[in-house]
Amino acid sequence: MSPWKIIKGIDLYFITTTIVEWEYVFTSIPYFEIILGSMGYCVEKKGLKVHAYVIMPNHAHYIFSAPGGLLSDVVRDFNTHTSRVITAELMREGKIGTINVFRNAAKLDGRDNQFKVWQEGYHPVALDSDYICQQRLNYLHQNPVKKGFVEEPEYWKYSSARNYRLNDHSLFKVECLY
Repeated sequence: MSPWKIIKGIDLYFITTTIVEWEYVFTSIPYFEIILGSMGYCVEKKGLKVHAYVIMPNHAHYIFSAPGGLLSDVVRDFNTHTSRVITAELMREGKIGTINVFRNAAKLDGRDNQFKVWQEGYHPVALDSDYICQQRLNYLHQNPVKKGFVEEPEYWKYSSARNYRLNDHSLFKVECLY
């Protein structure tokens, strides 16, 4: 059995989405807002629960849950929508180099899409014990620190570390696990 799949009866997952070719896309406010807005929509309209997140320049980690095994559908729709909006913003800003990377990736993908923003898969890890859950939550929040972007997790604006450490839900309200 592949460790990268949704398991019936387990609703809580650590998920990673990665930009094609590890391109730096999340480098300015509009791109972060695309992810935050899309998460908000999925919370409001699709039953998604966001327990933790960090948006890095070329990937994002999340701890998500959704009722009734709907997580795969929600993540698929989330990635499809964010791909379109990210591509439109890149075009609006004239970021031709990144657009060409996404265009070439789509050609190689063979799915008849014009652009491919996200790498295949989102590598869901079932959080079926407190130990695994805490380990993944710590990993997620420490990611910007380990990459050298900040000295403390809560200093990275686009992370739920602010929610957990400072009780600051002003940017995005998460359902804290602990």
